[in-house]
Amino acid sequence: MGGYRGQQAIGTVAAIGGGVIGGGWVAAFLGSGRAVRLHDPAPGADARTRAHVAQAWPQMAALGLAPADDDWSGRLSFHETIESAIEGADFVQESTPERSDVKRALFAELDRVTPADVLVGSSTSSLPISDLQADLATAARFVLGHPFNPVHLIPLVEVGGGDATDAAAVDTALAFYAALGKEPIRLNREVFGHIGNRLTSAMFREAVRLVAEGYASVEDVDKAIRFGPALKWAIQGQFTTFHTSGGAGGLAEFLPKFVPGILKRWETMADPPLGDPALQAELVRQMDAAAAGRSVGEIARRQDALLMAMLALLAGDQDREP
Repeated sequence: MGGYRGQQAIGTVAAIGGGVIGGGWVAAFLGSGRAVRLHDPAPGADARTRAHVAQAWPQMAALGLAPADDDWSGRLSFHETIESAIEGADFVQESTPERSDVKRALFAELDRVTPADVLVGSSTSSLPISDLQADLATAARFVLGHPFNPVHLIPLVEVGGGDATDAAAVDTALAFYAALGKEPIRLNREVFGHIGNRLTSAMFREAVRLVAEGYASVEDVDKAIRFGPALKWAIQGQFTTFHTSGGAGGLAEFLPKFVPGILKRWETMADPPLGDPALQAELVRQMDAAAAGRSVGEIARRQDALLMAMLALLAGDQDREP
């Protein structure tokens, strides 16, 4: 196996799906100087994607992810069918709804119409690639390429494969995403939800329980994260934060000291009734109160402005490894 088109040979990307995630990918691909052939059956998808890219472009330019004076519009084309979008593409990124039936049907069509040396990356946020690539003739070239929103700003991409994926396909995808300015990480084994979403789900599980059982408000739980551990997490992650928290001996010194307390905390944790409509309504009520009249759009704009400042600061740190 192998022989897939690598990052130097990828001049055109077929984007299947132009929603929030797909539109972010389109912006990232265009920012790297590549052409994008978009297919999305939703009415108005072409105009919405172009508006998304236009809004994202100044942000990407400020971070060095796109040239400020680039007229990208001529490199983005819209196509009525998947087959026409695939024509001439060197890489495919699908960002369709998170439904197994939808993605299996799409994978089957891509298997049929995409040249065998063209990789297919999936933005699935949870589904194992093995379940989606089963029984495909060219299953070896289907890979996971899961980004985080906003895609044009957040560097992380989770990359992996299913049971039938060729290791060379994963290696090639890792190199391609890195060439876009992303920070790809390798998923060594498949697990539902991959890495980042499992970590955030674990955090959200406990956050919801603390609110549901009256220990703290939504606003104060967010403050506990923002002004506490998240400040270090953005710099060095969880393991390295503990490595620097136990003394000169690092993690080897931290674990014997603090594991007993961690285990006791784990024993007190349980699933909150998040499916209960009454709890959901209470979470929404408290979130609205914490927002203090600010719209979602206003909060998101502030979020992105601060996110850009953080990314610019972190980009100046040449030693990103612990």
